[in-house]
Amino acid sequence: MSGGRVRTVWVPVTLVLVAIPLGFLYVHWSKSGPGAGLYSRVWSPDPVQGWWDPKRFFTPVQSVQGVFAAGQCIQCHEAITPGIVADWRASRHANLKEREPVACPDCHGADHQRLHLPTPEVCGACHAKQHGDFQDEARYGFPSHVLAMERAVDAKHFADKPKAEVQACVQCHSVATKCDSCHTRHRFDPAEARRPEACITCHSGPPHPDDDTYFASAHGRLVREEGDSWDWSKPLAKGNYKAPSCAYCHMDGGRHQVADKSLWKFGLLEVNPNTSGNRVLRERWVGVCMDCHEEGQSRDWLAGLDRERKVAWGKLYAAEDLLKGLRADDLFHPGPDERPPYPMDAPDALWQRARIGYYDGQASAFYNVSALERDYFEMWYFDNLGSYKAAAHNDAEGVTRGHAAMDKALTNIRFQAGALRALGTAEQARDGRRSDPGDLWLAGPYTEANSAGN
Repeated sequence: MSGGRVRTVWVPVTLVLVAIPLGFLYVHWSKSGPGAGLYSRVWSPDPVQGWWDPKRFFTPVQSVQGVFAAGQCIQCHEAITPGIVADWRASRHANLKEREPVACPDCHGADHQRLHLPTPEVCGACHAKQHGDFQDEARYGFPSHVLAMERAVDAKHFADKPKAEVQACVQCHSVATKCDSCHTRHRFDPAEARRPEACITCHSGPPHPDDDTYFASAHGRLVREEGDSWDWSKPLAKGNYKAPSCAYCHMDGGRHQVADKSLWKFGLLEVNPNTSGNRVLRERWVGVCMDCHEEGQSRDWLAGLDRERKVAWGKLYAAEDLLKGLRADDLFHPGPDERPPYPMDAPDALWQRARIGYYDGQASAFYNVSALERDYFEMWYFDNLGSYKAAAHNDAEGVTRGHAAMDKALTNIRFQAGALRALGTAEQARDGRRSDPGDLWLAGPYTEANSAGN
């Protein structure tokens, strides 16, 4: 074999073969710290993390010793925590006809010093189909329920920001690590999970206003007006409800997998809604609507969502182009190396990265950014997603409101971009260069507190 062939073929192949296992080893090492995720070595859990991620972090109390049968657990906890005992007594677990009740030791263990909180795996030991459906969602990637915790702790800002700030995120991302986000313990009543309240506890607020847009729709208005009188113990099947709840449309027949019908990431990215895979999903979408509506009407509604997305992306790309132009011409301050660093940042790195627009794992730039970048973030994350959710839920007023907000934001960004360009031109003419803000943004109480470590 010639020396040239060795250099051009085998050297690169050998480097790749060495790099791949080293990469796996590095990821394994990075996840082996006291925390969790890719940055596990640079943060440690607060006790509350044990309630959000019990498999990794729950620590049982050591003040009670002994191994107890179910009757003994109930006898004590009727006095200590009577509410959870009452919920359990009202649950199906306590009233099984075909076997002995599912009681405390079945889910928590019997040794009080080694108690654990139920994880999806514990529930899946009996509810195998539901657990299998839930795990199956992972093949669609994020956003998804099953990967929600992994995505949270793999984000750099999870380690960067003070724990008190990220706990607000984790309490919803814990849907991946415990089942009681949707099935309130200790009753675990499917009737509760079928109601929209089970979902909107987390699916609310500016980035995902599913609650506002659903309750503004004809479906949501009917549920709000009459839902309390409905029998929610009925299965999610055609004819059982006058209007669909979240679970009816997103968990077809009660399936614990919400990704097999949605056009995934349709609101986050400019997704082609007519790929072969998405055509399959569209048929499933239309099929659910046809439980109650004519096929033509159902397809028209979905086509309306397509049109809304196309218009929205035109506005978002226009704003992105303005911001990228300012960045390219060094007209943004603070730039990447002028921002107060978080602990995980490398202020002296040769290659300072900054992003505008969506990138996987992070929703645009929203921390430590210029005011104009923050304006774009709010346009993208709040106004755009609000309009998308409204279109998907048939909330026409919400669509109008979302696009009006995007129009206003784009007008403001255009105006501000013009002002920055004019300022840059004036500074260049006066001083021969753009102004240097120095360390204006690199010091201050918040920066100092955050730099002290998480």
